[in-house]
Amino acid sequence: MQPTYLSRRNFLAGLGVSALTLPALTDVFGNPIRPHQGRKLGIALVGLGYYSKNLLAPALQQTQYCRLAGIVTGTPAKAEEWKQKYNIPQANIYDYKTFDRIADNKDIDVVYVVLPNSMHEEYVVRAAKAGKHVICEKPMAITVKECQNMIDACKKANKQLAIGYRLHYEPFTKEVMRLGQEKVFGPIKFIESSDGFRIGDPSQWRMKKAMAGGGPLMDVGIYAVQGARYVTGEEPISVTAQFSPKTEPDKFKEVEETMFWQFQFPSGAVSNSTTSYTAGIERLRASCEKGWFELSPAFGYGPLKGMTSKGPIEQPVVNHQAMHMDGVCKELLDGKQLPDHVTGEEGLRDIRLLQAIYQAAETGRKITLKA
Repeated sequence: MQPTYLSRRNFLAGLGVSALTLPALTDVFGNPIRPHQGRKLGIALVGLGYYSKNLLAPALQQTQYCRLAGIVTGTPAKAEEWKQKYNIPQANIYDYKTFDRIADNKDIDVVYVVLPNSMHEEYVVRAAKAGKHVICEKPMAITVKECQNMIDACKKANKQLAIGYRLHYEPFTKEVMRLGQEKVFGPIKFIESSDGFRIGDPSQWRMKKAMAGGGPLMDVGIYAVQGARYVTGEEPISVTAQFSPKTEPDKFKEVEETMFWQFQFPSGAVSNSTTSYTAGIERLRASCEKGWFELSPAFGYGPLKGMTSKGPIEQPVVNHQAMHMDGVCKELLDGKQLPDHVTGEEGLRDIRLLQAIYQAAETGRKITLKA
């Protein structure tokens, strides 16, 4: 889950989430469309923290193919607040002990797991066993084994698993994918893909290795990993990495403070990345043979902003979460397989890369990556 960036929180509070939503009768390019008149899939949010409260729930008031149908929380006060605010039936409200009863609820089609990283595997597996499709926030899990268990559970239940890669549906991001993969400015030579912010409360779960799996790399670092991959359209073949010295050792007792890593890609492109919990950085830039393009900011909740060596990137500003959930749920409603880039297999690829980055930093060696 993307953490609370103060600048983003202030932005959202100032504009209101509705200012970032898609106009009801246009697609992302402003073309008129007919609103969906059929059934909407019911989504149950598991975990009602900042991301669910401030982004997912409001976005579900703007979606065409899905709706907020249920909640799972261990806090009775939250359950009552959400029940009143969103008119959620009591029968669609669960706690973590009663969660498995969701299997009998035909009003809920999709379970969206929005919990600390260490809890993803348990609730994805339980949701699949309950016969529900699943969306799981990134990072998918803490270990490769957990990821595989999640994939296997969903396959066994004949249900689909999507990872919360909202940016794959976001117009600015899709445009830089196109620019890079179609080599609009020629072959890519160098990439900077970095994401970091100054974290607040040192007692939060993100600072506990057992719950988070690591520090900023397991949080916003995954955006930087994704950025380098989707701009090139390639998988890295090797990685080197370094931990920075800890400038606040009392605060960062369990997780890294800042990390740097470098990918090499089959085409010869090289990426350099930073992730940090001590300072803000958020940019995706590709230097090519015949020009350059970049997003800055590149990975946050929006609005994103892009430039190329020929001028600004013009794309509509959308609600990332609404676009993502609608994109996933439309495929499910149509009975289609989800595209590879948002599936559990994609989440697994990222976890393998994150683990390789840690290995490279811990050993000081270049790690060769398997295809």
